[in-house]
Amino acid sequence: MNIVIKRAYEEPAPHDGFRVLVDRLWPRGKTKSELALDLWMRELGPSSTLRQWFNHEPARWKGFCERYRRELASPDQYARLTELLKAAHGHERLTLVYGAKDEEHNQAVVLRNALEDLVAKRG
Repeated sequence: MNIVIKRAYEEPAPHDGFRVLVDRLWPRGKTKSELALDLWMRELGPSSTLRQWFNHEPARWKGFCERYRRELASPDQYARLTELLKAAHGHERLTLVYGAKDEEHNQAVVLRNALEDLVAKRG
């Protein structure tokens, strides 16, 4: 399965496959129909404390990645990651939708890497 990320403000496309919003907060100004989501997994987003600490400051990126990966390693989050992969099973592509402006420094990047690691472990 190909796992990609896409901003919520980009138009959905048929080749997006299974589309999942991975933000805790709904993207400002977007409707359900505009996002064309298959699922919203708000619980997979970083904790409010971590999100507020990071505040999309690139200088904090490395620390954010480490802390978010620790959050994703919890048993509850591991179960959610597994649930997401099961839900997307049978699709060629899983698109993680996020609202941040910064395309390089956002939680979807970290989440994609965590999902790819999980897929690789499962073989």
